Amino acid sequence: MTTDASQDWKHWHEQRTETVAAPYGPLSLTGTHWLEDYPEGRLPDIPGRWAAEGDAVVLTAGDDDGLTLDGEPIAGEVRLVADSGPADSARVGYGERRLVVLVREGVWGVRDFDPAAPARRAFQGIDATPYDARWSVPGHFTPYGESRTVRVENVDGRSRGLGLGGVLAFTLDGQDLTLQVSVEDDGSLWAVFADTTSGNSSYRFRFLRPAAPDAEGSTTVDFNRSLLPPCAFADHFICPFPPPGNTLHAAVEAGERRLL
Repeated sequence: MTTDASQDWKHWHEQRTETVAAPYGPLSLTGTHWLEDYPEGRLPDIPGRWAAEGDAVVLTAGDDDGLTLDGEPIAGEVRLVADSGPADSARVGYGERRLVVLVREGVWGVRDFDPAAPARRAFQGIDATPYDARWSVPGHFTPYGESRTVRVENVDGRSRGLGLGGVLAFTLDGQDLTLQVSVEDDGSLWAVFADTTSGNSSYRFRFLRPAAPDAEGSTTVDFNRSLLPPCAFADHFICPFPPPGNTLHAAVEAGERRLL
């Protein structure tokens, strides 16, 4: 069983590395531009004029700007809502680049994904600890009953709301521990956590995504699949820091640790 788990982890790690290194993976993000910071509508190294108007972004561009919408040249004014899919499916393109429209707490922005980004060219892999069964333990999820939102600082220095759905309890190396977790649309859990290795032998914080709990709240807490957050690959992501209580007094020497 451990051998099968080790092989599954190896396959997961290989797929994860491929995803990160993909043309429009996190390594290709070269900028996140908040429109409120550019009242004239001119974004750095991006043509056209971009303006937030209510529940959308209005982009005005001419033929000579070289921007496309769904693969067709933009000439005039288009109204854009937030892109919901991966970066490679963004509606607006600029050559090989993809310009992703996003909104966070009512603030509109544009992300610039470029397959030729220096970080993508320099990528040599992810330092990850090989699978060890002791880092995969039973967990129990207790929902709050209603969602809670806490304000946490993000890596860009701004404070934003982080939705939390309950507490995940587990025992690791004889310690009874808990994490505040979010609940995704598919029922799976998401935690932002730090531990005593954070900022030393591991990145300063990491993500964990346990499977959806069963009807009794049982799930598996597998730190072998701890993830580096997107901001470990590009400075332009706005990852949240761990919420209160999510810094573990344990050394989680498992999963993804840092970039090679």
